[in-house]
Amino acid sequence: MNPTGLVKYTCALVALATCSACGGGSAVAPSTAALNGTYVGRMLFVNGRPVTAARLSATPRYTQIMPDKHSKSKDFEYVFNDYNSYAAIFDYPKNTRQIGEIAGDGGQGCTNVLYGYGKKTFWNVGGQTQITEYKVPQTPIKTLSVPYSFPTSCAMNTSGDLAVGIFFESGPGSGDVVIFKNATGSGTVYTTPLDAEYFDGYDNQGNLFADGLTISGSFALVELPKGSSTFKTIATSNSVQFPGSVQWDGTYLTVFDQLASATYQYIVSGTTATLKGTVSYSGAGDCAQTWLVKGIVYCGDAGNGDGEVFKYPAGGSAIAVLGSGLPEPLGVTAAEK
Repeated sequence: MNPTGLVKYTCALVALATCSACGGGSAVAPSTAALNGTYVGRMLFVNGRPVTAARLSATPRYTQIMPDKHSKSKDFEYVFNDYNSYAAIFDYPKNTRQIGEIAGDGGQGCTNVLYGYGKKTFWNVGGQTQITEYKVPQTPIKTLSVPYSFPTSCAMNTSGDLAVGIFFESGPGSGDVVIFKNATGSGTVYTTPLDAEYFDGYDNQGNLFADGLTISGSFALVELPKGSSTFKTIATSNSVQFPGSVQWDGTYLTVFDQLASATYQYIVSGTTATLKGTVSYSGAGDCAQTWLVKGIVYCGDAGNGDGEVFKYPAGGSAIAVLGSGLPEPLGVTAAEK
């Protein structure tokens, strides 16, 4: 990564930094504007905004859909597309058809559980003031904000704290994490060794992990131990090509590799993450964010322009495809009523 080039590029993007919070959840036809991508080092910019996907998807096919307000599903899946576009709503396994959308959303999502289906709520992080909590299926109930241009990732611990990663800044805040105690207030900023923070996740002990790129463009995994105020770098026993989702799976800390289309399962001790297993997925284009529930993993596929469902930890080919032609899926999560 060329940090000087990033600073110059970002200065031209300041006016584009703010994404507005979504409205009341009505279905609105998305913009048909083309997606224009460019790279600065290893970081992908789409339509002037840095994104956590590794690749730009093919030209999306936009369709007008009408939400199914009578869905009796217990669980809902959310595929968050390009920033300030929309979140596509699904009710798999009832069917794989998109049943609704939340206009204005985009980026990444998380819920109030370490892994599995969120309990009645979920979060979307897509901009400075688009850190929004929703009641399932699509009612906004709370909005938080950060004093940085590009917040991206989010994770919650079992105490209800919300960690929001700062993807990229040209100055202070670059690669940092803001933690909102009980998911309220203005948050506390924690500096990380990362130049660009991509994804974060808590383990079952309350330790917070995040991955991203260093100033040289290399992958890095970092940890904020529970009760500490300082992030430390964690060395992985294998090579990770590109940052992906960080999530506890009930047994292991997992890190997804976007370029390898694989989930790495780790045991973490001290400053070392030892690889214990690899779950590989075939047919995925670029899972920009994944979300683990018992027995399956959801993928927001920026490469194929859809959502996908794979068996976990079996891996292999997708057992279901959610929608098609979505505009640059960047995030995915799932929650129950």
